[in-house]
Amino acid sequence: MDDDKKRGDAGTDESIAERLDKNPESKQARLDRALDESMDASDPPSGTQPIHAHHAAPSTGYDAEKEAELARKKDAAK
Repeated sequence: MDDDKKRGDAGTDESIAERLDKNPESKQARLDRALDESMDASDPPSGTQPIHAHHAAPSTGYDAEKEAELARKKDAAK
């Protein structure tokens, strides 16, 4: 066993990285990574880690159809 694994350095748990690769939005895997990378008691993990979303959250008010309509109108005006 190499020295890094003996010491338990942060970020050495490869199973967490594998779970995040399979599902980047997994709350449990993101929490496990934050705990694995933090220092005991002095560096608490953030509970507000960003999620890898591929669309805007509904609360933002972003409307893809409306934006596309505005883009079409802008292109037509040129």
